[in-house]
Amino acid sequence: MNFNNIRKFCRNFRILIGLGLIVAGVVTGVYWFFLGVIPLIAGIANFCPLCIISKKCDLPQAK
Repeated sequence: MNFNNIRKFCRNFRILIGLGLIVAGVVTGVYWFFLGVIPLIAGIANFCPLCIISKKCDLPQAK
């Protein structure tokens, strides 16, 4: 399993979800969709709070 590919996919997925939610908020006028800023920033910063909590996205440590 190539963890680098998973991390790239997750990062792009978070950015797309964040942008999608923000666009939905602009189109509908529902302010709850502006919470899409959270996954957008997480994707841009390459930081995933869920990975830290679940410890499932961590890269294997070199021995």
